[in-house]
Amino acid sequence: MLARCSSGDREAFESLVPLVYDDLRRIAHRRLQSERTDHTLDTTEVVHEAYLALVDQATATWNDRAHFFAVAARVIRHVLIDHARRRGALKRGGGDVRVPLRDDLASVKGARDIDLMVLDRALAELGRHDPRLERVVECRYFGGMTVEETAAALGTSVRTVERDWTRARAYLYQSLT
Repeated sequence: MLARCSSGDREAFESLVPLVYDDLRRIAHRRLQSERTDHTLDTTEVVHEAYLALVDQATATWNDRAHFFAVAARVIRHVLIDHARRRGALKRGGGDVRVPLRDDLASVKGARDIDLMVLDRALAELGRHDPRLERVVECRYFGGMTVEETAAALGTSVRTVERDWTRARAYLYQSLT
């Protein structure tokens, strides 16, 4: 079905959405659970915003399921960041969405909240130095993908993803502290 989507078959994309909807909801729900409790988005809104962005990419070339979810992870990241920007624009300095930086992203004992906008800037800076490290963080953190799924999505080895994940966490920890 992804191959048909890649060739521009709009009906294939419409058929694909129900098949991946639960996975997209799981990814969005996991990201929203890690935010402060006063966020204003719910899982359905994130999935629907992501769907609208994915519709714009419906003619993109999807290599496989892992590649599709890697792109979906990036889209969800941007949905959350855009939402944080809109909230921040409502009141100067207020309303920023906070995402806890847990042990799964940085090797720090205990979780602490970080500003999603600060995380996005750190990821963008990381991407300027090494775009693959940014993609690994998007897949692992925003997409909730396993190391194996991330390796498949990025077309690299599991060991490379493990090394990149370690390097990216170290970079982000240093940037965010």
